Amino acid sequence: MAEVPGVPGAPGVPGAPGVPGVPAALDRARGAMVGLTVGDALGAPAENMKPSQIRERWGRIEGFVSDDPAGTDDTEYAIFSGLLLAEHGAALTVAHVEAAWHRWIADLGEGSFRGAGFSERGTLENLRRGLAAPISAQHRHAWSDGLAMRAAPFGVFAAGRPAEAARLVAVDGTVSHEGEGIHGGRAVAAGVAAALVSDDPESVVQAALSVVPANSWTSRSLQRAVSAGRRAPLRPDATRLSVERAVRSSVVVGGYPWTDLAPEAVGLAFGAFTAARGRFADAVLTAVNMGRDADTTAAVAGALAGALRGESAIPGEWAAAVRPVRGTCLPAVAGRHVREIADRLAAHHEQQEAS
Repeated sequence: MAEVPGVPGAPGVPGAPGVPGVPAALDRARGAMVGLTVGDALGAPAENMKPSQIRERWGRIEGFVSDDPAGTDDTEYAIFSGLLLAEHGAALTVAHVEAAWHRWIADLGEGSFRGAGFSERGTLENLRRGLAAPISAQHRHAWSDGLAMRAAPFGVFAAGRPAEAARLVAVDGTVSHEGEGIHGGRAVAAGVAAALVSDDPESVVQAALSVVPANSWTSRSLQRAVSAGRRAPLRPDATRLSVERAVRSSVVVGGYPWTDLAPEAVGLAFGAFTAARGRFADAVLTAVNMGRDADTTAAVAGALAGALRGESAIPGEWAAAVRPVRGTCLPAVAGRHVREIADRLAAHHEQQEAS
């Protein structure tokens, strides 16, 4: 099939009309952040599930399957990093990041562990033991997708500058990640930065690949998934299920127990984005229905597609479900809205462009 249809009536092509009164650049910035949260909330119920389990329970997920959809730690940590970036901008240092982790997370009560991923738990344990960055990132899940899930704000801040977005997210990630975990964050941040100023999904992929080592696991997984995402929809007998199987099988290591691998999650997200040709609903739903770390893969796919097409391309009922976060994982960010973060980072970018 030539393309996989999205939600009927949802704009999702280059040049689609934006929200009246909202500048196109701001619509895209909001698209990246709202798209992240929409993907996170759509994917959360399918996290750690196999596609067969998803089909057995829901058929195919086509929208929210929870009565009260909400973002998870993916959204709350993205807000945390976004606030930190809005405060320090391009002058962000590892010391700033480490201090913020202590002040707003590690030095608070154990409630901050609720809903946190393994990389966040390992980092918090190390910080609470008195270890400092980069030693704080030396734990069993330093290769996780925990940096990739919070990387979108760096792309919004450095719109059109993928290398700068990658540099800044690596500063943030030094406290919590190493190696492939850093590469995953860099790829996502650079992809979002490129998507904010482009109408071409291929340029987004190339920006992501340009900031990670060519011989890295992340680069190889990303290339395999994107290649599958390009080819699979073009088969005469292609279906949504066959496309999802092709992308998933290109990177997922069968039987491997951990689903939060950065190379895998980033590969699946970019593969879903590519198979959908950047259309928001298709990209996110493809990511969700592949299972594994579905909230993170869908959050990344949503950030990329939202940045490329704008908030106006997100189905209205999905965008309307995005509310201020509850602080379930990070009490310090309770009451914050991702749109606020997008607006602050976009304004920061405009000030830099004007100076």
